[in-house]
Amino acid sequence: MNSTKSGANSSSSYTGGTSSPRQSAIAAALGFNQSAPPIEFMTKTPETVFGENTFSKSVMKKRLPKAIYKSLMQTIEAGEKLDPTVADVVASAMKDWAIEKGATHYTHVFYPLTGGTAEKHDSFMAPTGDGGTLAEFSGKELCQGEPDGSSFPTGGIRQTHEARGYTIWDVTSPSYILENPNGTTLCIPTAFVSWTGEALDKKTPVLRSMKALDAQAHRITKLFGHDTKAFVASTAGPEQEYFLVDKNFYYARPDLLTAGRTLFGAAAPKGQEFDDHYFGAIPDRVLSFMFEVERELFRLGVPIKTRHNEVAPGQYEVAPIFETANVATDHQQLIMLVLKKVAKKYGMECLTHEKPFAGLNGSGKHVNWSLGSSELGNLLDPGDTPHENAQFLVFCAAVIRAVYKHQGLLRAVVASAGNDHRLGANEAPPAILSVFLGSQLADVFEQIKTGGASSSMPRGTLEVGVDTLPPLAKDAGDRNRTSPFAFTGNRFEFRAVGSNFSIAGPLVAMNTIVAESLDYCATKLEAAVAGDASKLHGSVQKLLTEIINECGSIIFNGNGYSEEWHAEAATRGLLNNKTTPEALPALMAPEVKELFSKYQVLSERELESRYETYVEQYCMTVRVEANLTKKIARTMIFPAAIRYQRELAATCTNLQALGYEFDTKTLDKVTGLVKELQDSITDLAEASADGCEEMVKCCEVVLPAMLRVREASDKLEAIVADDLWPLPTYQEMLFIK
Repeated sequence: MNSTKSGANSSSSYTGGTSSPRQSAIAAALGFNQSAPPIEFMTKTPETVFGENTFSKSVMKKRLPKAIYKSLMQTIEAGEKLDPTVADVVASAMKDWAIEKGATHYTHVFYPLTGGTAEKHDSFMAPTGDGGTLAEFSGKELCQGEPDGSSFPTGGIRQTHEARGYTIWDVTSPSYILENPNGTTLCIPTAFVSWTGEALDKKTPVLRSMKALDAQAHRITKLFGHDTKAFVASTAGPEQEYFLVDKNFYYARPDLLTAGRTLFGAAAPKGQEFDDHYFGAIPDRVLSFMFEVERELFRLGVPIKTRHNEVAPGQYEVAPIFETANVATDHQQLIMLVLKKVAKKYGMECLTHEKPFAGLNGSGKHVNWSLGSSELGNLLDPGDTPHENAQFLVFCAAVIRAVYKHQGLLRAVVASAGNDHRLGANEAPPAILSVFLGSQLADVFEQIKTGGASSSMPRGTLEVGVDTLPPLAKDAGDRNRTSPFAFTGNRFEFRAVGSNFSIAGPLVAMNTIVAESLDYCATKLEAAVAGDASKLHGSVQKLLTEIINECGSIIFNGNGYSEEWHAEAATRGLLNNKTTPEALPALMAPEVKELFSKYQVLSERELESRYETYVEQYCMTVRVEANLTKKIARTMIFPAAIRYQRELAATCTNLQALGYEFDTKTLDKVTGLVKELQDSITDLAEASADGCEEMVKCCEVVLPAMLRVREASDKLEAIVADDLWPLPTYQEMLFIK
């Protein structure tokens, strides 16, 4: 591909020779040759490899005694307490299985507040008295580990002199084998808590919130005659968006390497305006990468379903089928790990930052959320006539009420320095929380509001006027991609979650606020019915009317991108916390503390620790980016601009010596921009001199100062000679694949 910078002839940069790091990166990217061996897709089909590296239910059924297996299933499927006496038997079977897979070590994988994964590897091998070794793995080693609790972000819960922490086996999330060319490791998903019992991780609150949701959901289903013990679990299907760039460009961009996003970069002559990348033909190199990602995830038991080009050049998406919230959270971390690992095999880097490239679509992680059980199915499935499905309407109304009552909390759990660049920008929902129901459900709730629902809009059939095309079953409502919280047929899609997030935080919030709302509904209905089932219909109608009248302002089916909606949302009294400093304090609101404490999801101390951690992470992110901006501007961009300025000045002097006139407009412009760059670097240095310790100052002073440095640099990029420009450009990174 002959991709050049606008207004410059850089064919020499694409052919190598004596070159800058950027030109070498271009040559290396164009000369990429695939070295990864092809997948044996004909002999090893997805059906035969799925879950082969997972200690799954089917593996346990084969390897465990019947009583032990039955006991484990009661814990995994019904949420009953784990019988500690089964641990030794399970550990022995798991060890034997792992060793057969080549494992020599095991690790407790846990999920600290960094948002990533953590692991400490221990060998199965233990010395014997005769100088040999024996593979050992006890029930205690399976159930409990002890990493350092003070070396992770804890918001003050653990200090260096109070360092003890524990990992605890989560039996509900399958253990798995992680492969390396030189060996394999048994990975055991675990919770991570302090010596004093506080949650130090992302997993523990997810499990607690699922327990709270189950308890309140059962109260509702019991009112409708379903007295079942099957665990009502929240489910999640997160859609992971990401960018791919050639590794040579990645390593030639200090900002991508360290910050995960470009801090400099003028817009390419062509971006996403033609809408020709979305769902377009996937480049061979990228498709090969996707095949291998899917194969590795299949082997780990992750049910990947969808892959496609996203809207922006170089942007893609992968999405799994729904799983229980806890397993989906763990698998989402695996998805990001595998994406990054496999990308390297194909000479690329996977970017999961929410806004790697300014002016283009950012990347989200749309979390599709629902709840249900093995006996009752999906409790958010409206059926063909939702106006007659009273149980569904109660659950749906509870979600509407939850979003209305806790909109500040939902915004807070998707707040980060990265996501601030995305929300409200290209193809991302605004920071205003609202619920999209679609025309069918909106009509049903409008009927309820005015006295009772008696009809549902039919789904209908779509005819397109071509006899050879079959008629389509038409959905009862449209989709709204501008909504941050949209009902999409049998689930709600929380579109505001950032692509680099663990989905644990959003799931904890959704599970807990819906549990609170179901508690409210159940308490009202139980009191109104008082054991008389004949009163249920009227009581439900009264409850639904009350909720929709009180909370209906959160429902919006229009264009969330429009300025008119921002004005209307303000008149409705909806929150619009545009930045992290505005959003995060909601975590410390008295009602939020009471919410998490009441349902035993997070204690006040645990919640405060998260707030402190997220504030610190925001400030550290801005600090790193500010330092990078200064360094790159001073050591790469300024020298390039000065060299070009010198070339122009020398040309001017030489021509004047020969008696020719020289138009100095370009020289004057470059000189002015060089001064603008120098001044903005000085301003940024002053703005960040205190180390970026305060969140509001980071947002309102440091980030605007960084932007001014970028603006001067991007203007220079448009006129400095192509062979002098040091950073790979947007056009090169986005279009050379």
